Amino acid sequence: MRLWKRNPLPLVLLAAAFTAPVAYADPLAPGRALFKQSAVPACALCHALKDAGAEGAIGPSLDELKPDAARVAKALRNGIGQMPAYRDKLTEQQIETLSRYVARASGAQR
Repeated sequence: MRLWKRNPLPLVLLAAAFTAPVAYADPLAPGRALFKQSAVPACALCHALKDAGAEGAIGPSLDELKPDAARVAKALRNGIGQMPAYRDKLTEQQIETLSRYVARASGAQR
């Protein structure tokens, strides 16, 4: 007990380790989940994106296209070509999360 009185730093560090906020182990996980299953129809059905393990062949390969987040968000809100609009299916926050995910996973943005 005297050790803690002389040097409380180890005890403080131990307490901090158990009370620190927990971040996603993978910051892309929420966007990946939207891409693979939460959006209906799922993006992965039509688009190829290596990070998501998606090999869709109807829409363009997002790994090749490398769209930025603004371009993805516009396509999600309004639809484009055969792709339907998701404006009424996803919240604005989900659209932003999914857009950032595609941009980062495809290599367009870091």
